Amino acid sequence: VVRRRLLQRYEHQPFISCLAGFYSCRWKRYQRRRTEPGKCCCKTRECVFFPLLVGAFCFSLVFLYMWGEAKNDYNNFDWYNYGNLGFWFLWSLVLLIVAAILFMYITLLLVLAMCLLAEGQQLYLHWSHKIGTFLVLGFSITALFILSVLWGDQWKTVRLSFQITAPYLHIGAITIMVLLSWPVALHAIRADKKVVQVIIVGPYLAILLFLFLIPLGMYSPCIREVGTLGPKPALIGHRGAPMIAPENTEMSFQKTIEHGGDGLETDVTISYDGVPFLMHDSTLRRTTNIKEVYPNDTAQNAALFSWDTLQELNAGTWFLKDKPFSCMGSLSRADENQAMNQSIYKLSNFLRLADSQNKLVIFDLYRPPEKHPYRNSWINRTLEVILNESGIRPHLVLWLENDMRSYVQSVAPGFQQTMGRKAPVEDLLMDNIVKLNLAYTEMSSEDIRKYAENNITTNLYVVNEPWLFSLAWCSGAHSVTTNAVHTLKNLSQPLFLMTPQQYNIMWILTDVTAVLFISLIFAL
Repeated sequence: VVRRRLLQRYEHQPFISCLAGFYSCRWKRYQRRRTEPGKCCCKTRECVFFPLLVGAFCFSLVFLYMWGEAKNDYNNFDWYNYGNLGFWFLWSLVLLIVAAILFMYITLLLVLAMCLLAEGQQLYLHWSHKIGTFLVLGFSITALFILSVLWGDQWKTVRLSFQITAPYLHIGAITIMVLLSWPVALHAIRADKKVVQVIIVGPYLAILLFLFLIPLGMYSPCIREVGTLGPKPALIGHRGAPMIAPENTEMSFQKTIEHGGDGLETDVTISYDGVPFLMHDSTLRRTTNIKEVYPNDTAQNAALFSWDTLQELNAGTWFLKDKPFSCMGSLSRADENQAMNQSIYKLSNFLRLADSQNKLVIFDLYRPPEKHPYRNSWINRTLEVILNESGIRPHLVLWLENDMRSYVQSVAPGFQQTMGRKAPVEDLLMDNIVKLNLAYTEMSSEDIRKYAENNITTNLYVVNEPWLFSLAWCSGAHSVTTNAVHTLKNLSQPLFLMTPQQYNIMWILTDVTAVLFISLIFAL
C-alpha cells in the first residue's frame, strides 16, 4: 500500500512534467531535481544562460516594438531594398513576422522558466534552446544595430510612439510585475539568509518603484483638457492614393479626390524635350514596364527620355504585380482594369485636375541631370506650365522648391510659399513663408504652436498609421501628407485622447491595485 501511494505521488505531476519537458526536454521525474526556495535555482553553468535568456527577451522585445511602430515607413524600407537588390519584395513584412516568431519563442521559454522556479524546480535549459537563445539574441542585436546605422531616424518614431502607447505600456509592465511577485515572494520569504532576501527582493522593488513613478515624466499632447483639441488635419494624398492605385497616375489622384482628400502631392521631372511629368524615382524601372519595351535603358535617368517615348510606357501593371504595400486590399475588377491602363501623367494634366476639384497641390521638383537641355532652366519651364498651360489658380499651389524663390515670388505672387525645414520665425516671415512641410519625425507641438501664432501652418509627411495621425492631430498640425487618405478620412477623433484628470485616475488606480495584490501575495 505504501509503495502504491509512493508511485501515485511519484507519477502525479503532469503540470511540472510539461514545464520541464518543454524547457529541458526532461519528461521523466527522475531526470528532474527540486530546489528549495531561496537556494540557487540551477548549477553554475546554467546560471550563465538564464541572464542570457532574459537579455534575449529584452532585446527581442525592443526590436519587435521598434519594428512594429515602424510600420508607417515600411514602404520606404522596401523601396530602399529595391534600390539595392533590383527587385521588389515586402521585406518589411517578412522582418516583422520573423521578429514576432522569435519574440514568442523566447517569451515562452522565459514563462516556462518562471513557472519552474515557482514550482521549486531546478532550471536546466536544453542545448537546442540554448542555441535558439543565442540566435534570438544575436539576431535582435544585429538587426537593431543595422537599422540604427542605416535608418537612425526610426528611433525618433519610437520616441513619438511613447506619447500614445506609454499609458498602456505602463499598465502592461505593472501587470507583469504583479505576476512576478509570486515566485519572488516564494523564494525571498523562504530564504535562510537576509543577504539572499535582499538580493532577491531589492531589484524587484527598485524596478517596481521606477514603474510606479515613471508616469511623472510622461508627456503627450493627447492628454489635454476638454475643448482644447484643434480641428482635424487636412489630408494631402502622397503621390495620390498609392495603396489603392498606381502612384503618380491619374487614377491615383482621382482616388484621392473620391475619398475626400484635401490636396495632392507629387514629384515632377522634366523630359528631354521639356515636358514636365510625374515620376518619383530617378529611373523608370520600378513604376513602368520599361524592361519590356526598352530593356537596355532600364538604368537611364527618367529625364533623358523624350515625352513621345515616355508615352509608350505603361505605368500601372507593376502595381498589380508587385503590390507595393502589405496592407493593400483587393481591388474591384473595374479598378484592376483601370490600373492596368495607366500611363505616365503630365504635370499640366495633373494641375488641371487639381484646379477642377479645388485641391491644393505640392510637389518636389527634380533638377535634370548634367547635359540635359533644361538643366539650368528647369524652374522657368515648370513655371511656364503652371502659369500658362495649366490654368490652375495660383493660391492652390504650395511652392516648395527653394532655388530662385525670390524670382518665383515676383512672377507668381499668388503661390503659397512653403519651406521644407524649420527656421527662425523672423527668417520665414522675411521670405513670405506661409507653410512648413516637415518630416513627421520633426513633430513638436510647441514648435507647431509657435509657428501658428505667426500665421505659419505646418504640414507633416508621410503619415500613414492612425496612431501617428492621432498624434499629429493632438500636436496641432494643419495638414498631413499620407498614403492612406481612404482610411484616415474615416477617423473621427484621435485614437488616444483623455484629460489629465482621467489619466491621473488611471495611473493611481493601477498603482494602488498593484500594491494591494503584491502585498497580499507577500503576506500569504
